[in-house]
Amino acid sequence: MDTAPSATPDAEIAALRAQLAARDVALAERDAELRSAGFEIEKLKVQLAALRRERFGKSSEKLAAEIGQLEMLIGDLEENQAQAAAAAEAKAKDAPAKPRRPAIRKPLPEHLPRETVLHEPVFACRCGCTDPARLTKLGEDVTEVLEKIPARLKVIRHVRPRYACRACETVLQAPTPDLPVERGRPGPGLLAHVLISKYCDGLPLYRLSGILAREGVEIERQTLADWVGRGAWWLRPLAEAIGKYALAHGIIWTDDTPIAVLAPGRGRTREGRFWVYAFDPRPWQGEGKPAAFYQYSPDRKGERPRGHLEDFKGWLHADGYAGYDALTQPRGNQPPQITHVACMAHVRRKLFDVFEGTKSPLAEEALRRIAALYAIEAAINGKPAAQRLAVRQASSKPLLDDLHGWLREQRRRLSGKSTLGKAMQYALNRWDELAHYVEDGRLSIDNNLSERLLRGVAVTRKNFLFVGSDEGGRRAAIIYTIAETAKLNGLNPEAYIAAVLDRMARGHTIDKLDELLPWNIKLGAAP
Repeated sequence: MDTAPSATPDAEIAALRAQLAARDVALAERDAELRSAGFEIEKLKVQLAALRRERFGKSSEKLAAEIGQLEMLIGDLEENQAQAAAAAEAKAKDAPAKPRRPAIRKPLPEHLPRETVLHEPVFACRCGCTDPARLTKLGEDVTEVLEKIPARLKVIRHVRPRYACRACETVLQAPTPDLPVERGRPGPGLLAHVLISKYCDGLPLYRLSGILAREGVEIERQTLADWVGRGAWWLRPLAEAIGKYALAHGIIWTDDTPIAVLAPGRGRTREGRFWVYAFDPRPWQGEGKPAAFYQYSPDRKGERPRGHLEDFKGWLHADGYAGYDALTQPRGNQPPQITHVACMAHVRRKLFDVFEGTKSPLAEEALRRIAALYAIEAAINGKPAAQRLAVRQASSKPLLDDLHGWLREQRRRLSGKSTLGKAMQYALNRWDELAHYVEDGRLSIDNNLSERLLRGVAVTRKNFLFVGSDEGGRRAAIIYTIAETAKLNGLNPEAYIAAVLDRMARGHTIDKLDELLPWNIKLGAAP
């Protein structure tokens, strides 16, 4: 029988080389696509950063929509890039390995629970031994994989047996357990989850209802709303205690942000405001703990901050809102109780906008001078107040005086109607307030602390769009106060709120409220 002649070794080698060449071409094309996608992502990220700066400066709904679209586009491109990379890796498995710098991976956090899966080899060696006891263990290789366990709901059955005494006919039974929602079903952990999901994660209650439905539990939005109201009722005294603490130290950072409020019968919403009053002594190693106190008001009238700060005395870090002016005026024959410390970041932002639009050398020079002041602040951050004051007097004050003289000189040469002239005049009109920070080592060069504490509100309001009423705004301020103060003190806000609700429901008295403050509570300890 005739057989086909086998391929020669040279032919096989040529065929393999052709396959490798084709694979190299495919990989090169894939690499080019990935690089192109990477460039596009970086370009979009630059655009996104610019829009974010403009959004926090102008709070434009149109900009918020554009930012959302950019974020979705970047996410889609990154998913495409990851998918293409995975496909390229799959095709390259059989290709010759290329030298590659190993990626630097941070170890997974130690606090995460570990589950060990042991992979034993097949015990069969060349000598025929199959007894593991006769083998010597040389060591082991460990690969840690981060996995997600789906959230689980569970039912806790509170069983209260009844007993009767035949002699005296007495019936004995334990009292009904105290729960945050009377005659309701949520435990403190679930109630805390609902509060954090709505106010910190920006999940409207109808979406949260749908998420719970996927877990097999049908809870109507109206029921969840009732839970939110009850949770805020429990937490109100604690929020008020945090507010008294924050305003008692003589130094606060404040800012405000708008929130749409439903206006029944008007066919549209009206604008309310959230205010934050924050205290954080960590930058100067001061005594006490950081706290953030939120307030809601139905408008932005000057009487709102005056009411919030009626009993406050000391330094007030704030922007240029005219509503603060009355707070810094003398009261009769008494000197002002509050001294306004203006925000250099607002000055820098206005000059940066001019430079971005015009590339003005004068704006660039102003930004360079302000950057020198911020470099000093970065070096003394976390130092004691006395040391911060000494450095500022020696280094910052001369630079600040030079900047003041330079701004006045340049302003005289510019038209008052020009954008650069207006930006410089903004700084000059507030110069005394801007310079206050060099007088006390506890003060800050800007108001960024309070701005950061309001960004969570700015992000989540895009999702729940509006609060239903003024009372709903006050409820939100309570939850923000509790959650953000917990985060400032390194606590998981959901775990903290769950512990507080549990202890309050079980009879923790108001006279011991200080024990529940974030810096005093011991999570996991017996109440």
